[in-house]
Amino acid sequence: MGPAHWSGAAGSPAAPAIRDGVVSRPGLFGLLAQAGRVTVVSAPAGSGKTLLLRSWVDDPDLAKRAAWVPVQGEERDPQRFWLSVLGALRDTAAGSRLVRPLTAAPGLDAWAVVERLLTDLGGLEDRVWLVIDDLHELRSAEALRQLELLVMRSPKALRFVLASRHDLRLGLHRLRLEGELAEIRAADLRFTPEEARALFEAAGIALSGSALGLLYERTEGWAAGLRLAALSLTGHPDPDRFAAEFSGSERTVAEYLLAEVLERQSEPVRRLLLRTSVLERVNGELADLLTGGSGGERALQQLEQAGAFVTALDARRSWFRYHQLFADLLQLELRGGAPAELPALHEAAGSWYADHGYPAEAVRHAQAAQDWGLAARVLSDHWVGLGLGGLGATALELLAGFPAGVIAGDAELAARMAGIELGRGSLEEAERYVVLATRALESVPSDRRERSRVVLAVVRMRLARQRGDVAAVAEQAQPLLAPAGTDEETWLEDLRALALINLGIAEVWTGRFEEADRHLEQGIALARRIRRPFLEVTGLANWAQLASWQSFPVGEQRSRQAIELAGRHGWTEEPVAGTAYVALGLALLAQGRLEEGERSLEQAERTLRTEIEPAAGVRLRYVRGLLDLVSGRPEPALSAFRAAERLAGQLVTEHALARRLRSHTLQTLVRLGQLQRAEQALAAMAGPERDSGQMRNAIAVLRLAQDDPRAATLALAPVIDGSVPLVNAHLWDVQAWLLEAIARDALGDAGAARRALERALDLAKPDGLLFPFLLNPAPGLLDRHRRLGTAHAALISQILAKGVSGGLGGPVPRLTEPLSESEIRVLRYLPTKLSAPEIADQLYLSVNTVKTHMRHVYDKLGAHRRHEAVEQARALGLLALPPRTP
Repeated sequence: MGPAHWSGAAGSPAAPAIRDGVVSRPGLFGLLAQAGRVTVVSAPAGSGKTLLLRSWVDDPDLAKRAAWVPVQGEERDPQRFWLSVLGALRDTAAGSRLVRPLTAAPGLDAWAVVERLLTDLGGLEDRVWLVIDDLHELRSAEALRQLELLVMRSPKALRFVLASRHDLRLGLHRLRLEGELAEIRAADLRFTPEEARALFEAAGIALSGSALGLLYERTEGWAAGLRLAALSLTGHPDPDRFAAEFSGSERTVAEYLLAEVLERQSEPVRRLLLRTSVLERVNGELADLLTGGSGGERALQQLEQAGAFVTALDARRSWFRYHQLFADLLQLELRGGAPAELPALHEAAGSWYADHGYPAEAVRHAQAAQDWGLAARVLSDHWVGLGLGGLGATALELLAGFPAGVIAGDAELAARMAGIELGRGSLEEAERYVVLATRALESVPSDRRERSRVVLAVVRMRLARQRGDVAAVAEQAQPLLAPAGTDEETWLEDLRALALINLGIAEVWTGRFEEADRHLEQGIALARRIRRPFLEVTGLANWAQLASWQSFPVGEQRSRQAIELAGRHGWTEEPVAGTAYVALGLALLAQGRLEEGERSLEQAERTLRTEIEPAAGVRLRYVRGLLDLVSGRPEPALSAFRAAERLAGQLVTEHALARRLRSHTLQTLVRLGQLQRAEQALAAMAGPERDSGQMRNAIAVLRLAQDDPRAATLALAPVIDGSVPLVNAHLWDVQAWLLEAIARDALGDAGAARRALERALDLAKPDGLLFPFLLNPAPGLLDRHRRLGTAHAALISQILAKGVSGGLGGPVPRLTEPLSESEIRVLRYLPTKLSAPEIADQLYLSVNTVKTHMRHVYDKLGAHRRHEAVEQARALGLLALPPRTP
């Protein structure tokens, strides 16, 4: 019979209960259940933390009330950590109702994930325990700060149990002062003599009182020492003599007993254990590869069954890992006895992982073997897949494992670094790495050169797209656009979908609508076929933008389709959904649904990163300006249009909205009464633009404001007679005919005014375009037209009702300009009780920097005090609402 396991804390004098080979610890179970907001279980390896917590959460009384999160070894990826937290919470009864699903995605903002989780848990009433084991393995300082923020702002019904080998800097001292922190430490986890006896008896080991006393005294009740002793004593001919033969510190005892376990194995098993200790996890095939033998899986299963510090990781018992203490000893033995074998073992493991589709493990082992070529090839081949699978932080960590010289000399690694800099908005650094990649391309072996060229083309395409250089995007996309054919070409599918969608996006922003429609449709279909939902959402969102140029109802339909797909994966708060919200906001605005359009734009403003996507930012600021203008806020409208112009100035190719933007800027100056400035702006324009249809509408608005309706009709005449057509510009057509009606009415030509207005209504009715009538209100003219008889009486009534209600019905809370990432980070700490110096400490910033960010946050939110800023941010959806009070 194998040895029993343990779980820990002080027990009662009565004989402890044994359940499934585990010594029950009711004292600690009670402490865990009754503790305050946070319980810290902090003790060295082998103290019994994991089994204590695992056996506690497996208790039927806690069924579906505890979320179990084991942190992976040396976890540096905040996204992966938080996805595991969300997944565990969703497995609880309360969490399954409250916590929305979330799929991994490139660039997923872990801070936003925490804010979203706080929103979801705001209605939590039933107590739920979030148990995070091996928290010391979380090596991301950012993720630890995010966890601390969750602890500070979460509802009281959510309790935290944090297990670690050492104390972590989590600011828990505040909870200690408030009596909300319970601590279980090594001394609490030590076994009592009664529990030690129960452990040995459960393992079928009979010890005399003196032998048990010696073992207990030598191990000092240390759980690992007792378990190791039980393992060593199984089948031992003289237990009492064994008990008297070892002594020393915990570490000495552990090394002695672990050596005992290793020495009791056969030579083939010892060889297997030693050579596979370089792996974080092992299966039978890997074991056979590294030992040169056979029967590895059976040997691992027998070791696990015997309790020899080998644990199965899956239900089929095909993957295993070693207890950390045991792994440490095995690695020490291997380094001491056969150090020359280590590179070959890592190299063999790296090749196996690469061949079997485990890229992260493959790269790590290739790097450990200093096989930089293999590591570089595997990382580059799986780079896009890792990113689209939400493992971007893992990819970055792996890239950081290469020496700088290796990166600079490898075309594909340098290209990947260029892509990273693009994601940070550092175009100059991106260019520097593109130059390095181009230079290194010459030394790439011939059988790899085509792939390296494609990788570099993808980065150049992204760089060109962010600059709005559509010609360069098209040039770089060409090698990727041919359909995949042979098996050797299937690796191109991710990149081909990416190229089609990137090219389509660039074509949308530069007015090449026919080509954009074809490329986006193809890219979306390919993304769907290869099951890349992130790319599919990206394509759909931009396809919605394209549709809005031709039909606002179709644009609304497609944008809602993109938002619905993003919602299925939990991405509605991510930049990928921001473009869809802009398209939806514009479609709603065009139809006069101003309040709904405001909400969509607020969502877009929270998610879009205009510094990374300036072309999308132009559209966002432009639509925001339109909404402000039609809602009676001309000054904010002018600011929004100016911001759009600044973003458009960053682009190489003129943005498709450029003329419309300048026309509406001119109309806004008129609305502000700045007629002279409008005239000056008009005079400064080149002739072709001044004669364009969009600008003729603006001139008509200006002339009407100058009380010169005759000049207005002259400006509009080429638009009205079709000699200056307005292509893909339904709103502008409606506005032109409406302005013509207003001008003719002012001239006393009632018949011409009536015909022009009827034409404006004819054009507006199919798509329900109310915006032009709200932007250039003519209630008297419309009312007379209705009374005289028209097929559009219902539409006129709708327009007049909107005009009377004032659209948004009063001031709407909104940002004066978007918050920066740093300002958002500080904002998330404002609902806590932390002072500015304490927030600075959390974010590793100076106090002055934090105060500056706070001042900017207040200004942009229109707040004067901290609580006002929090309330305003909550109203705008920037912060989760406060937890519901039970």
